Amino acid sequence: ATLARIEKGPSDFYSGKTAHLLVADMIRHGGLIDMDDLRHYQAKERPVVTGTYRGNTIVSMGPPSSGGVILIEMLNILEGFDVKATGADTAARYHLLAETMRRAFADRSAYMGDTDFVKVPVAGLMDKAYASQLRATIDMTKATPSSQVRAGTPPGAESMQTTHFTVVDADGNAVSNTYTLNDNFGSKVIAERTGVLLNNEMDDFASKVNTPNMFGAVFGEKNTIAPHKRPLSAMTPTFVLHPDGRLWFAIGSPGGPTIINTVLQIVVHVVDDGMNLQQAVDAGRIHHQWEPDTLVYEPHGLSPEVMSQLQAMGYHLEVHAPALGLAEGVMIDPTSAERLGASDDRSAVGAAIGY
Repeated sequence: ATLARIEKGPSDFYSGKTAHLLVADMIRHGGLIDMDDLRHYQAKERPVVTGTYRGNTIVSMGPPSSGGVILIEMLNILEGFDVKATGADTAARYHLLAETMRRAFADRSAYMGDTDFVKVPVAGLMDKAYASQLRATIDMTKATPSSQVRAGTPPGAESMQTTHFTVVDADGNAVSNTYTLNDNFGSKVIAERTGVLLNNEMDDFASKVNTPNMFGAVFGEKNTIAPHKRPLSAMTPTFVLHPDGRLWFAIGSPGGPTIINTVLQIVVHVVDDGMNLQQAVDAGRIHHQWEPDTLVYEPHGLSPEVMSQLQAMGYHLEVHAPALGLAEGVMIDPTSAERLGASDDRSAVGAAIGY
């Protein structure tokens, strides 16, 4: 009877043809979303998170995405090292990045969730003194097994297909936008007669605590499923500002949990290695997310010598085909003010265009 009533069209209680059709399709297939869910859903504006890296301001996405907080936490750890001196494509650089990623992703698993439901120590995770504590645990001669790495205790703490685009206009207004269906084509289902492609974002919740999701990422109690709660995300659309507050570049990427580490490495390449944005986007990438205890690299991304050195340090290496992330960004040339678009050639679908 409910299905028949919905399919007749809008009533005093329901309005919107697409919403009717979507819910009718849900009922037809035993789905859980009803009109009441749609009626009460609200898009929320969340505050950005900000930090600094070598005098430059980092502005990124806050919870329920973990991206901005974890990016800033990792940059804080790296700030205490002479990153440039390690070289851009060396075992020492990849080791430093992987150890930083490992510690931050352990914190991500333990602390991150929807701040409407759980207390997230956002300021503590981004605290530079806390980063100093984590930095002190890194041994530059060998890998730390993930089994020996647990979430830290940041101040204020209680006892992994996405699309990204970046736009900067002539007036300097900038947009760094990441949006997602989670897996490729989401649930791979279109609600009949609607054109609405259903996502599978439930995989971003901890359906079972400390059990890997489709990306191999594990989550703790703070990211368990609850009504009206929003799942954790790795989206990391980011602005980097000059010390004087002017926009330097905007960047972001798809890629599940690899998103955070993709943005991290691009920021490091630009700030520490002096690369332009396209060079930073093109450079090879690695990924470590604490669990599983694997250092992931791109095909042909590591030289045999570097691989041997990393294995000697104790890393288990695993190739990730075809690539890690598909970054898109725009940099403003500090001299000419020209907008310099950078599109990741790991994908044939991205492009840098002017207007």
